[in-house]
Amino acid sequence: MTDRTATDTIKGYFYQFDLSILKLLELKDENHKITVEGIEDIDIDNATIETAVQCKYHSKTEYNHSVIAKPIRLMLNHFREVLNGKEKRINYNYYGHFKTGQSKLTLPLTLDFLKDKLLTYKKDKKIHKHYDELKLSDKELLDFINQLEINVNAQSYEDQLLQIHNLLKNQTEFSSDDFEAENYFYNNALKLISFLAIKEKKTDRTISKKKFLEDINSKKILFHKWFIEYKGRKKLLADLRKEFFTIYNISPFERFFLFEVNPNYSKSDLKSVIHLISKKWTDIKSAKNPDTFCPYIYINGLKKSDLITLKTELYTEGYKINDGYAFSGSTFNISLIKEKATFHNQIKFKIINELNFIELLLSEISKTKEVYQFFYKKPFFTTAITSVNVVNIQIEELNDIKKII
Repeated sequence: MTDRTATDTIKGYFYQFDLSILKLLELKDENHKITVEGIEDIDIDNATIETAVQCKYHSKTEYNHSVIAKPIRLMLNHFREVLNGKEKRINYNYYGHFKTGQSKLTLPLTLDFLKDKLLTYKKDKKIHKHYDELKLSDKELLDFINQLEINVNAQSYEDQLLQIHNLLKNQTEFSSDDFEAENYFYNNALKLISFLAIKEKKTDRTISKKKFLEDINSKKILFHKWFIEYKGRKKLLADLRKEFFTIYNISPFERFFLFEVNPNYSKSDLKSVIHLISKKWTDIKSAKNPDTFCPYIYINGLKKSDLITLKTELYTEGYKINDGYAFSGSTFNISLIKEKATFHNQIKFKIINELNFIELLLSEISKTKEVYQFFYKKPFFTTAITSVNVVNIQIEELNDIKKII
């Protein structure tokens, strides 16, 4: 599979996931439900009648009757089961986006067109009349047509995505801006729909609009693999940088940078992250500036011996180490680590040794506080202090932090 083909295939998956999200957001009643990848790609149950939606994205394909014929025949198979009393009666909806050629299809469908163009095909040099094989009369086929809706002018992937973002942004439950609508709520929605899609039981793949909105209403940046694929890692990191770490956001706040290392971490990468945090989020250049500041740093997963080695090397490089300990063997002194960074003392960052010290510091500091937590799989720090702004950012590698901040 070429890169271009792979990209088109992935976009097709997104288009289906996005349509599920869109249909949920468009439901008028919060108790109405959809089933992801049910009879077709989506089943919509609005308490009146269920609709099975077959969703296809052919952005580089010209419309031809043969493209939609097989999905229509599969719908007809289900309709035959309905007539046999084995399935309940539903509506059918073919929803497809094509590059060109949509004018070839004349709607509404006629009986002759259905039979000749969609239900008759050649396989293994043999002509098959699908309606005859299913033993369906013209009257029954007309009944099927009345339950079938075809749309080959479905909106593009980009237009559908924009509509979703706008609907999410305007949800009264969220009250979000563009960044939040995409990076929080759309990310959460994509994660939820893809999770439902792999469930075996239909009941486990069914969700109401109310439950859907409740489940995605979270402002935690836990990027799902599908969201990363959709956005692209480079663009994702750039957007995070723009939202949280632009130069005009620098104010004399007490900032906490929390991140973790893997067992096989690179010491040079770790030190370069610390150097960059100190360089960008410390202001002690002028003795006349009353609003000087520097960041707090906590490294999760770092062995005690490695932390000592790290401090030693940073000290050798000329950094003054402030970790809340006056001397070796002393107890942690919160007043000491809270010492204001100034031009005179040249404190460029403060290292927090223990995870539990973070909450203690947050409760003792009266200034505005911001916490930036970078993690691999799940956050390792939570706070009970509601006034503290905690930004959780999932990363794949330590150097991602440098691309974000």
